[in-house]
Amino acid sequence: MQTMQQYGFRWRLALLMCLSAVLAGCGINNIPTYDEQVKSAWAQVENQYQRRADLIPNLVETVKGYAKQEQDTLTAVIEARAKATSIQVDASILNDPAKLQQFDQAQQQLSGALSRLMVVSERYPDLKSNQNFLALQSQLEGTENRISVARRDFITAVERYNTEIRTFPGSIWHKIMYSDLPVRENFKATTPQANQAPAVKF
Repeated sequence: MQTMQQYGFRWRLALLMCLSAVLAGCGINNIPTYDEQVKSAWAQVENQYQRRADLIPNLVETVKGYAKQEQDTLTAVIEARAKATSIQVDASILNDPAKLQQFDQAQQQLSGALSRLMVVSERYPDLKSNQNFLALQSQLEGTENRISVARRDFITAVERYNTEIRTFPGSIWHKIMYSDLPVRENFKATTPQANQAPAVKF
């Protein structure tokens, strides 16, 4: 009797292990894995935009010392930064397409204001040779490149995730186990140059 029970237990254990292997091999874990990759990629986008926002006050102060008469341009940068940083962002923004679009538009406005500030600074040779300005310009240029890379990685992660939940067998697992995970919104180019970092190099 005990032998039969042991045999039955071993058979169920073997069946469970086989079933687990089959499920693992057919993509049952892909959806949550790709969802986490989207969130991780989004965190990098946020980090790079925050890095840019942190550079702006010093940049504005440096330009102000040499180009006080450019108050309108300086004010536009300050206001665009304030608007961009006032939008509360976390992983929940990924479930709200309107909020994601609002965030993206605010960042694009800030990019435009920064580009105008860099054009204005061209008129001031003393400013262009200032070591602090040159260091900030270099950091800003590097940050814009990082933003571009982070956005690209986010777009790729969202495309992988969305493709998984819309195609077989991912669509089946999505309906059965992960129906609470929505299709993710992605960045959309708002201008023909939106996929390019603003030019800040002289």
